[in-house]
Amino acid sequence: APKVIRGQSKVFKDADEAVADLKSGSIILSAGFGLCGTAETIIAAIERRGKNSLHSLTAVSNNAGAGGGGGLSPLVASEQIDRLILSFLGTNKSLEERYLSGKIAIELCPQGTIAERIRAGGAGIPAFFTPTGVNTLLQSGEIPVRLGPVDKATGKSTILEAGKPRETRVFDGKIYGMETAIKGDVAILRAHTVDEAGNCQFRYTTKAFGQVMGKAAKTTIVEAENIVPVGQIHPDNVHLQGIYVDRIVPAKVEKVIEIRKLREMEGKSGGEKSASQQRRERIARRTAKELKHGYYVNLGVGIPTLAPSFLSPETKVWIQSENGLLGMGAYPTEEEIDADIINAGKETVTIVPGGSTFDSAESFAMIRGGHIDVSVLGALQVSANGDLANFMIPGKVFKGMGGAMDLVGNPDQTKIVVATDHVAKDGSFKIVEQCGLPLTGAKVVSTIITDLCVFEVNREKGGLTLTELAPGVDVEEIREKTGAKFAVADDVKCME
Repeated sequence: APKVIRGQSKVFKDADEAVADLKSGSIILSAGFGLCGTAETIIAAIERRGKNSLHSLTAVSNNAGAGGGGGLSPLVASEQIDRLILSFLGTNKSLEERYLSGKIAIELCPQGTIAERIRAGGAGIPAFFTPTGVNTLLQSGEIPVRLGPVDKATGKSTILEAGKPRETRVFDGKIYGMETAIKGDVAILRAHTVDEAGNCQFRYTTKAFGQVMGKAAKTTIVEAENIVPVGQIHPDNVHLQGIYVDRIVPAKVEKVIEIRKLREMEGKSGGEKSASQQRRERIARRTAKELKHGYYVNLGVGIPTLAPSFLSPETKVWIQSENGLLGMGAYPTEEEIDADIINAGKETVTIVPGGSTFDSAESFAMIRGGHIDVSVLGALQVSANGDLANFMIPGKVFKGMGGAMDLVGNPDQTKIVVATDHVAKDGSFKIVEQCGLPLTGAKVVSTIITDLCVFEVNREKGGLTLTELAPGVDVEEIREKTGAKFAVADDVKCME
């Protein structure tokens, strides 16, 4: 790691000077969520060092930039990064292809677990036990880290580096997996205001990984939108204390909004709704009934996020977004849009009165600790005993689990609802007797809501019960389109 000399000025003239002594083989903690709060100025300076000067880097990040550039994407493209520890690739097709072709190593780790591993690293805690990922390929170490050439006999990629199995222990009758701390040689982050002593103030959801990563590296470099004299930040407004910060550089790269999502103004939607839209709205309308007045809820990307628009005016819920926001509001108008306020889908949003923002470790303490009443997720497959698969198709799709494994990690205290189309686009079953895809969680789902019906799941004994049908749908159609046996309730209700 670069040398830190106490007493010298922490303010560097530019990012190039601050990264001049970074060494090849370093572990870099890169803050930000999507492109919100990423240290674009510092990343650009690292790229300018070039592969010959700076290479074989391991980067730890929630996600490694976007498919269209930004975040760590330039360092992946320049091949300066050889290894990544992250939770989510999302739409970054180029990175997905590099992994599937064996050109880069990726250690997938749930979002909340990455945050806690980093927090532990900064706090001097070598390891901890978590319910996240138990009874999945994460626990067994069967998510490959680096792939090799395709075996001609099997048609599957060979595995050059396998994942590491987790040690498990039982506490209070429940199985937990052990995770080890993550510490970095260098942390790179962006803050809104930084004083010359290194005290940092973040805006809104840029806190996500900035606070925890800043504490877990031997050398922390912050790019500041505003550098101010000592004393200009009120003590109550210091989010990351100067003791953790070693180098300060001016932020020169403008913020990028990854997904500019605006509120649909009344009367402007117009036109006929497609069959797909109608299906999605039917699912979302029924999902809204799971959100009771006063509930704290987490809504996954896609169909689940539509549910609040179908709540009655008197039903108020607190929506938690795992990137560090409680009290998420509607999409913004053009006048309200703010690059520093996004949701877990990287979309611009607003914050309702009484809302708050916090870092990712705090966010997943709420989630893992069972403080969320209901969590709604999508699915690739869900089984008759409540197993959920929604993050990868081996050899084909490698998106990462994001926060999903954490969200389903405490199903006894947080009700897990799956909102999904009844069948896949190719007509294959999504509701099955047993999941054939890698699990996100085992025996976690309590309710399944589709465009055709509602199933209640017996998580303890296993088994589905059909409780509601969409208008115009009969039990026979459900049997034809469901890959699992199910019971039929005595009084099957109408979904609408």
